[in-house]
Amino acid sequence: MALFEVTELDKKIWEEQLKDFLPDKIIDIHTHVYKKEFFDKDHNKKKSIIVSWPNTVASENPIEDLQETYKLLFPGKDVKALMFISGSTGVDKNNAYLSEVSKNTGWPALLYSHPTYSADELESRIREGGFLGVKCFLNRAPSYLPPNEIRILDFFPKHQLERLNEMGAICMCHIPRDGRLQDNVNIQQILEIKREFPKLRFIVAHIGRAYTKEDVGDAFDLLTEAPETMYDFSANCCEYAIKEVIKRCGPKHVMFGTDMPILRMRTHRIEENGSYVNLVPPGLYFDPHGDPHLREVSEEEAKSITFFAYEELLAFKRACETLGMTKQDVEDMMYNNANDLIEGARKDIYGE
Repeated sequence: MALFEVTELDKKIWEEQLKDFLPDKIIDIHTHVYKKEFFDKDHNKKKSIIVSWPNTVASENPIEDLQETYKLLFPGKDVKALMFISGSTGVDKNNAYLSEVSKNTGWPALLYSHPTYSADELESRIREGGFLGVKCFLNRAPSYLPPNEIRILDFFPKHQLERLNEMGAICMCHIPRDGRLQDNVNIQQILEIKREFPKLRFIVAHIGRAYTKEDVGDAFDLLTEAPETMYDFSANCCEYAIKEVIKRCGPKHVMFGTDMPILRMRTHRIEENGSYVNLVPPGLYFDPHGDPHLREVSEEEAKSITFFAYEELLAFKRACETLGMTKQDVEDMMYNNANDLIEGARKDIYGE
């Protein structure tokens, strides 16, 4: 039995709108791989300091599920991923699992780090696990900090960034704070990080969580001071944000990502009052009531809803068409940029 259903609508979208637009080789730069068996027993009881709706899509994403997902969503394409784990418990066990998965598949992976690691411990964990850098999250910042006061440097401290810079490693950053990409503290810390650590392969995930036009603001006017910053557009369906990051930063600094397993979700995302709302089929994702980012639609409307992954790629396609991107530009953003980043980190860290 397939991991999830692919409907006739999904097949039609793939065949008519996406298959020929996408290159034959794809790298998903932003994917979570983890097993729920490694979580603590009270894992699901821990309150998230961010939105909770992604947890309704899948309770785990072992490598077998990810590989099956790619076969179902991208038939005929050669898809690989840069992987890291997810979850606030069982981190060491899932990191160990991911290290083994990376060695077995040859797919690159990032260590899920903690800000308390010394520079030596961080480097040791990276090298022992065969990782190419780190991913961290705002829930690893000191617990006494209110969520909207967390800064990037609270979970990526400078002593770690200095060592990562020396290694030429990758740093995948999900920026914090309600202001998202246009938050001035976020902008200034991105500029500071890129200024002080120029060899660090720094990625701003989700286009800085700019999921609506309002989230973009004038951020790119200021971020031009850090031209070598990389951005992924994972889990982002905002055509305006995708268009702006390509136009302002250039197609050599943008990369495709999915944020799997979330992008297996069936949803149509809309923008409403400066925020995003995921329209979902009734009864599919538990009880959406009380979550401002989820809204059930009628059974009839649900028939027109496809995968989150396809919604993202269709927004990307529209942005590329508006900007006149070439087939080479699309290939760069879907594969070459990520491949160059990964292989550059591998060479710098391991001399391979």
